[in-house]
Amino acid sequence: MDDGGGRCVSAGIAAGVSSAAALFRSLADETRLRIVQRLTRGEARVVDLTAELGLAQSTVSKHLACLRDCGLVTYRAEGRQSFYSLTRPELMDLLASAQQLLAATGHTVALCPGGIAGGEAVT
Repeated sequence: MDDGGGRCVSAGIAAGVSSAAALFRSLADETRLRIVQRLTRGEARVVDLTAELGLAQSTVSKHLACLRDCGLVTYRAEGRQSFYSLTRPELMDLLASAQQLLAATGHTVALCPGGIAGGEAVT
């Protein structure tokens, strides 16, 4: 998340990258990816995610807000509880394809190993 507004991708980054790059950047955070992977199994409440992932409630909530802003996650309210789920089933296909790619390459895929992309430092 950026330091300014808590979004997955800052306005400055979003202006300079393609939609695909913004999507992958939003999924590049390990916590967000773990949340998305968990939601592929079905909807969950924040309390479920904190228990299953071993994360603080504030951390899960911030990352869920980010994923909502990116249009990848939605929620439904039931009483005082919110149940989070993926917005697009295609995201499950993308994650499955990534797992297949990792298996096919022996998990040796390394993007930007030194934090460098296109000659510029990644922040």
